[in-house]
Amino acid sequence: MTNPVHAPFMQACFNGLTQAMISKEQERGSAALLSARKPSLEGPEVEYRALVQRIVASPPFVRSERLSSLLIYVCEMTLKGRGAEINEQKIGQAVFGRSRDYDSTIDGIVRTQASRLRQRLEQYFREEGADEAVRILIPRGGYVPVFEPRSALNPVLPEIEPASPLAGEAGRGQPAERAFAFYLVPWSLCVLLAAVVLVLAFRDRPLAVPAHPLWSHIFTPNHPTLMVPADSGLVMFHNMTRRDFGLDEYLLGSYRNDQGTNLYDGAEPSLKDWQANLGNRRYTSMVDLEASLRLAQLARGSASELQVRYARDLRPNDLKAGNVILMGASESNPWVELFERNMNFVFEDDYKKGVFTVFNRSPRPGEPARWDSLWNDPQRKVYGLVAYLPNLAGDGNVLILEGTSMSGTEGARDFAMDDSQLLPFLKRIARADGVIPHFEVLLGTENMSASAVRSNLLAWRTSN
Repeated sequence: MTNPVHAPFMQACFNGLTQAMISKEQERGSAALLSARKPSLEGPEVEYRALVQRIVASPPFVRSERLSSLLIYVCEMTLKGRGAEINEQKIGQAVFGRSRDYDSTIDGIVRTQASRLRQRLEQYFREEGADEAVRILIPRGGYVPVFEPRSALNPVLPEIEPASPLAGEAGRGQPAERAFAFYLVPWSLCVLLAAVVLVLAFRDRPLAVPAHPLWSHIFTPNHPTLMVPADSGLVMFHNMTRRDFGLDEYLLGSYRNDQGTNLYDGAEPSLKDWQANLGNRRYTSMVDLEASLRLAQLARGSASELQVRYARDLRPNDLKAGNVILMGASESNPWVELFERNMNFVFEDDYKKGVFTVFNRSPRPGEPARWDSLWNDPQRKVYGLVAYLPNLAGDGNVLILEGTSMSGTEGARDFAMDDSQLLPFLKRIARADGVIPHFEVLLGTENMSASAVRSNLLAWRTSN
């Protein structure tokens, strides 16, 4: 049954087909050929929008919602003739959900994502889009895209020589060829019409995506995956008391009341009340919030479900079944301690010295025994870790995304969710049968305006 929404469109296509058949019957000789080579009167906007859709559906973009949204926004504004309105402030508000009066000099998300977008566009036109007739450029120093034709892919058609009388006489002696040319165009239009109908019929149906080598083992159909975001309130306690709280104290909760550790010796009652108030609140970071949104999308794409549980509400048995994602280092998510005994790269924060260290338990030749991230480091060097491990029962998987700071955790998250970085690494460590082993990968990045720039792979380990 024909969708009533598509009926007017199909009727217009059939009307155009009929008119084309009539006009073809009236055309003769070189006049028909010249007409076929006339450029389309339709503007280039349709082709440009189709190009944008091909780009966001390509591997470098399909798993990066931020970059896809940014590209669609700036291109759509430009195609609507509103390119002069594009600026960093409006992009931050329209694409990344920032408030109207946010300070872009402090929050550099637009500059960071625009830089990554330029890299991804170069990758697309170097690989999947190598044959595109038009490419999209975003010149540095601005955010207005430029649609640049590739002249080498669009050569000028040669002029048609006028037919001589002799050639015309010869043409009259070839009725079969003229008949073939007459029927070829209508049938070509029929094929085109059928293709349009198929596109309209299937455009809203999800595309079949090949199983991802990592995420298909974290999100499995009809089995929910548990995500545990970091406890940011716990980090505040660490920084104020200058000491660490292990998993045992975290489960007992003694650090959050007067019988546990006081923030200030001899503090006023109001400060002690503030301590108890802080301990009873549930805080997490924007990095973990953004991660939960992106992970929920990945779960839906795998016919799975993401369940979020606050770290304080978790119990050991929750980590013995199914797949789990832990966000943050052990100082903000003590449940990471349960897996550190089998990990090579272990994080430790020295609150008194102001040093956050990544220990390398078994250094390989050329590797240091530790990486230090100083709180007052002018280079803002931070580290992130992506650890893919078996769960406590061995019948599921655990993914740990941790960092020496919030931006370090962001770098780990970006690496795990950016196929342009992740897939080459997975291909590198894959076994002969294609199976991806459990692994740990340590990343180095920089803290720029509380955000991570592109990470560098420093070291990794795989399990047997």
